[in-house]
Amino acid sequence: MASRIAEIVALLVGLLVAPQAHSQFETRSSFYVGAQQPESLVVGDFNRDGIPDVAVPGVYGSGNVEILLGNGDGTFRHGATYAAAEAFHAAAASLRNNGILDLVVGAAGEDYVYVLLGNGDGTFQSAVPYPTTAHSYMVAVGDFTGTGNLDILDLEAVTSQGQVCDCVEVLPGNGDGTFGPPITTPLPYSMTGYVMAIGDFDLDGKIDVAVGGEEFPNYQVAILLGNGDGTFTADGYYLVYGPPSGAAAAYFTSSKTKLDLAVSNGPGVSILLGNGDGTFQQQVSYPAANSAWVTAQDLNGDGKVDLAVADSGEVLKEPAGVDVLYGNGDGTFQPEVVYPIPGRITAYYVAATDLNNDGKPDLAVVDFLGQHVITLLNTGAATFSPTTPLSFEKQLLGTTSTPMSTTITNSGTSDMTFSSIHCSGAPFRMTGNTCTGSLAPGAQCSISADFTARATGLASGTITINDSASSKPLFIQLVGQGTSLGIAPGKLQFPTERVGALSQPRAIHLTNVGSSTITFDHPVGVFGAENQDFPQTNDCGLSLAANASCTVTITFAPQHKGTRSAYVEMEDNGGDSPQYIPLSGIGD
Repeated sequence: MASRIAEIVALLVGLLVAPQAHSQFETRSSFYVGAQQPESLVVGDFNRDGIPDVAVPGVYGSGNVEILLGNGDGTFRHGATYAAAEAFHAAAASLRNNGILDLVVGAAGEDYVYVLLGNGDGTFQSAVPYPTTAHSYMVAVGDFTGTGNLDILDLEAVTSQGQVCDCVEVLPGNGDGTFGPPITTPLPYSMTGYVMAIGDFDLDGKIDVAVGGEEFPNYQVAILLGNGDGTFTADGYYLVYGPPSGAAAAYFTSSKTKLDLAVSNGPGVSILLGNGDGTFQQQVSYPAANSAWVTAQDLNGDGKVDLAVADSGEVLKEPAGVDVLYGNGDGTFQPEVVYPIPGRITAYYVAATDLNNDGKPDLAVVDFLGQHVITLLNTGAATFSPTTPLSFEKQLLGTTSTPMSTTITNSGTSDMTFSSIHCSGAPFRMTGNTCTGSLAPGAQCSISADFTARATGLASGTITINDSASSKPLFIQLVGQGTSLGIAPGKLQFPTERVGALSQPRAIHLTNVGSSTITFDHPVGVFGAENQDFPQTNDCGLSLAANASCTVTITFAPQHKGTRSAYVEMEDNGGDSPQYIPLSGIGD
C-alpha cells in the first residue's frame, strides 16, 4: 500500500528532475486550444515517446478535451479532440495498471465523471460516463478502497436538479478501467468545497484528502482522513486567508515524512505544516498576488520544494504570469519572484514538468480567457533579463526598429562557455553579441536584435543559444508586427482651453505605405466618454488606396473643466488593428 501511495503522489507531482543549482523561467511558446476556455490541464506522456504531452479540458465553450502532443522543445502540436462534458479539472493515471495513461474528466454541469481510456499512441477511446451525485469541481485518482485498484475521487457541489451535495465521492475501480457506484462522504463543518489535495497525512497507509472551501463567512481547509474503504472521517479544519483556488500537498521541511499543504487563495498562499498525525499547524501566509493555482515541486534542484503560483492578473488590468516562491527547506519560503507572461492573458493554472528533456522542470500555464497553453522553460544557471520575449513596437513597412537587448547572467558557480549563437526569422537581425567565449560566475553579457517590417501582421523569430551550462539550446523569442498604415503624430495633447471655446485645429495624417488598399471596418472617428469635447472631420472614407494619404482634423472644445480625454480609433486590415491615437486637453 505504501508503495502504491508513493507511486500516485509521484504521478500527481510530476516528473522528477536531476539537481540543478539555479532556475529561471522564460516564456517560450503560446499554443491556442480552440473554442473553449480551460481552467486546468493535465500533463502526461500519452504517446509513450518520452516527451510530456498535455490534455486540456474545457469548462466553457466546446466542452471537449484537447490533446496537445509535445515536440520535446517546449512547444506542442495538435492531437485529437474528444467530446466530453465541460470540466474544471481532470486527472491522468494508468487505470488498468498497464503503463498506458488514461484520463478522468469531471463534469462541471452534469452528474457524471467521464473516463477516456488511452490507446498508448496519444489517442483515446470515446468518453464513458459514470454517474455521480452532483457536478464535479475536481477529480483525483488513488487507491481509496484498499483493493489495489485505482479509484476516482470526486469533489462535488450542486446536482443537476438544483439540490446541494457538498460532498466527496469515491468511485471504486475494478482494475480494468471501469468503475462502480459512488461512495459518498458529506463535507463536514457545513462547508462548500472548491479544491482538494490528497496524501497520507496521518501516516497510516491510507490516502486522506484536504478540502479547501467556505463555511460563510470563513474560508478554511478541512482534513478528511481515509478509512480505507472509500469513506472519510473529519479531523478538524484550519482557516486560510481567502477563497481557496488551488491546493498542493508536499514535503516543505527536510524531514520528508510529514506532508504539508499549500493553498492558493487570491492575495497569497497559505502554508499549513503537517504534524504527521493528520493535524496541521495554523496557516502562515505569503504574498502572491491574484493567485489562482499552486503547484509544489523542487524547481531549482536544491532538494527543497518550491511553489509555482498561477497569477491570473487583475481582470486583464495587471500583468498575469507565474509567481515562484523558493523553499528554504524548513517550511518557510522566500519572497515571490514574478515571471510575467506578455499579452492580455489570464493565468488560471500552472503545472511543472520537464518539457524539453534537459533535466530541469519547466512550467505549463493555462490562459483562461485567451484560450492558450503557455510554456515557460527553465533556463537554469543562464538567467535572462527580460524573461519575456523581445517584443518590438509596431513598425511601418520598410522601416527598421531600434535594437532591443537581452542580458544573460551566469548565476552558476563555474564558467559558462558559449559554443554558438544564431538568429533565425527573416525580419530579425542580431545586431550585437558580447556572449562569446567564457562567462565567469556572476558575470553578464548581452545580445541585441532589431526588426525590419517586410510584411503586414505578426512576425516571429528566435535567437538560439548553445552553452555549456545547459544540455539543450536556450532561446530568446523575437516578436514584431508590421503595419502599412503610417500615423503621424501618434497622439495629440491640446493646450488648456476655456469651456465653451474652440481651439485651433490640429491634424493627424494617415498614410498607406503598402501596395494594397487598406479597408476600414467602420468610419474613422473619435471615441470615448468625452468624445464630444473633440469634434473632428476627416476625408478618409472606408478605404485608403496604396500610397495614398488622408487627414483627420481635430479641435478641442471642452464642455467641462478639468482634464478631458478621448481617442481616435481605426479598425483595418493594415496589419496592426485596432489603432488608437490618444487625445487630451484641459478645460478651464
